[in-house]
Amino acid sequence: MINLELPKKLVQAQGMAHQLAANMFRPIARKYDKIEHCDTPEELKPVAQMIAAAGSMRGGDKSGGSDDGVKNGSNMMGIVSMEEMCWGCTGLTLSIPGAGLGNAAIAAVGSKEQKEKFGKLYCAMAITEPGAGSDSAAVQTTAVLDGDEWVINGEKIFATAGERGDAVVVWATLDKSIGKAAIKSFVVEHGTPGMEVVRCEDKMGLRVSDTAAITFTDCRIPKENILGSAEIADTAAARKKAFGGVMQTFDNTRPQVAAMALGVARGALEITREILEKEGVNADYSEGFNHSSLLETEIYRMEAELESARLLTLKAAWMADNKQPNSKEASICKAKAGRVGNEITLRCVELCGSLGYSESYLLEKFARDSKILDIFEGTQQIQQLIIARHVLGKSSQDLK
Repeated sequence: MINLELPKKLVQAQGMAHQLAANMFRPIARKYDKIEHCDTPEELKPVAQMIAAAGSMRGGDKSGGSDDGVKNGSNMMGIVSMEEMCWGCTGLTLSIPGAGLGNAAIAAVGSKEQKEKFGKLYCAMAITEPGAGSDSAAVQTTAVLDGDEWVINGEKIFATAGERGDAVVVWATLDKSIGKAAIKSFVVEHGTPGMEVVRCEDKMGLRVSDTAAITFTDCRIPKENILGSAEIADTAAARKKAFGGVMQTFDNTRPQVAAMALGVARGALEITREILEKEGVNADYSEGFNHSSLLETEIYRMEAELESARLLTLKAAWMADNKQPNSKEASICKAKAGRVGNEITLRCVELCGSLGYSESYLLEKFARDSKILDIFEGTQQIQQLIIARHVLGKSSQDLK
């Protein structure tokens, strides 16, 4: 039997994350939205320490297993907490020191030694390039082995926490002629000669979160800083599997982005209900859908869309915790939640008129913040393409 209720442990985590969002993030969200390219907000440093302490207390027990073998572990915990924190402010959530997208890559494909060495660093992820956006296989940054060092050359853009982080996980190719099978990921620590943050982007949303452009010019890193094997597979099947290992990071991070969209959309919807109730619009479900006002039915529709996206997201995270392949489900929840998040936040601005468009409420900020959640970690179109390949049993060569 399917149990759609969160277990007690996750309910407690959800409550703590909501308290953080309500008491810290919401009050300072507007302040830091107006201060772009600032250092890490001082208010977030004790939050990072608190999260690190909580992780230490949990120790190595991340399974959350029950008697029947079902697990609700770190992925599910991350989803529940991420939604609540982004209900407060997505930009501040992404600015908490210590846990970047690069950390997810290290956790997914790093060796035990690498996890011990780099696990406590704040690691950004650098994939996107000026000529390689949604197509990760088109990466042009190169890595060449020279003795006991890798030499990296290339340019990366849109690296979240690329300036504030301690290190960057860089995607680079060992051989451009081979294609995606030669793409590997490397850990490059800040301060390494040849690595330079050339600018931080001015953005529509998530303004407090730094988004960096980074260049690598004959940047030398130790041989052991490659994540996974340095070998290039010699058969088509092996190459497909190798690139699949690199892409495994997204199976964990896409549900996290979906949870961000859930949080910001729910926050916008709750504010909208409060504003409309003051005007006498009370969506209390006392009347059927066909006997309710237009505004009430709009709220009902958005709530239904939000709940369907939430269930898809929880499923993808649950599968990851239980070691089930979830690439299709990760893309499904990311596509659904990203689109729903955009639609709900924009519709809330429309429904609230001048109050939605002004800075009297956070609705216009939520609308700006939500747009990127349908773009990064793979655009809507890329997610639909991945889903179609899984459904139809097609390869990336068969269906482009």
